[in-house]
Amino acid sequence: MESNTSNKNNIKSAVINGSHFSDLSGFYDEVSNILMKDEDWKVGTLDGFDDILYGFQGEIIWKNSEKSKQDLGFEATKVFYENKIKQGKPFNIELIQQKLDDLIDGNGQTLFEILIEIIESHKNISLVLE
Repeated sequence: MESNTSNKNNIKSAVINGSHFSDLSGFYDEVSNILMKDEDWKVGTLDGFDDILYGFQGEIIWKNSEKSKQDLGFEATKVFYENKIKQGKPFNIELIQQKLDDLIDGNGQTLFEILIEIIESHKNISLVLE
């Protein structure tokens, strides 16, 4: 992910490059490297990703988003939920099981869709998928 600031209109822009990662952990590393350069911690959860977006204003360009859509699709999401269920506490197992069931039934969101929804929930950010 690259970041730059345009002096012309003070709009910040950040680039998530889907070719730089192939799983959720890699995605967290990618966004941490750009949006949190000067921090001594890294994003490691969906909530953490949501939290750091409050400090960003501008445009996020997601290059190679189709690759990310596949990488963070059904299989990765299924494993994500299964791992949380295996871990148990502190996770709400009933809720996660419901999300897993919804996913399997074709009604649940993939990790890619969840990440898109998180970004789009921030009105100060515009998202461009490339």
